[in-house]
Amino acid sequence: MKTNNLWSLIVAGLAGVLIVPSVNAAGDPEAGKMKFYTCEGCHGVPGYTNAYPAYHVPRIGGQHADYIVSALKAYRSGQRKHGSMLGNAANMTDRDLEDIAAYVSRFRSINVNLPVTGNVAVGQGKSESCGACHGEDGNTTDPNFPRLAGQHESYLIKALQDYKSGARKNPIMNGIAEGLSEEDMRDIAAYYASQKKGLTIVED
Repeated sequence: MKTNNLWSLIVAGLAGVLIVPSVNAAGDPEAGKMKFYTCEGCHGVPGYTNAYPAYHVPRIGGQHADYIVSALKAYRSGQRKHGSMLGNAANMTDRDLEDIAAYVSRFRSINVNLPVTGNVAVGQGKSESCGACHGEDGNTTDPNFPRLAGQHESYLIKALQDYKSGARKNPIMNGIAEGLSEEDMRDIAAYYASQKKGLTIVED
């Protein structure tokens, strides 16, 4: 994959125009802790993997609350396709989503050495155009974009594949993924999976 500074600048410039503005999630984490029970079957099991296709359920502890709400709304509306996620989110109110997001965002961020199959060093170079939104090491502070540092490699690969195929729709990500090969995806995913989460979140 070829990257260039011009594309990075275009991505940075379009980010505020094409990405849905922050929903300013302000839920109740204590209420969210109770409502999270429907999510624990997958997200509460470290290293849990979807049956088919086989890829890890994403690590969501310490993720931006605003981004979590946006993602859940996309699952609820069917914009993002996943049977289990649609089933869980379908009957949730906006308040439910905000409460769950507030709880999840407070999870303690645990840095672990995740296994990777891609080339981390090569992936760092290939991820140049991703840094404008996700942060150079995947620890973006912008609540509109997900933190990628310490995320499962297989989940990141699946997300990039879906953006490339159009199964997941986002003007910026669809454009970036279109030019990625499978090897590019593995390398970029390996790089972000190997990065440590730069978070200091306290959760009891």
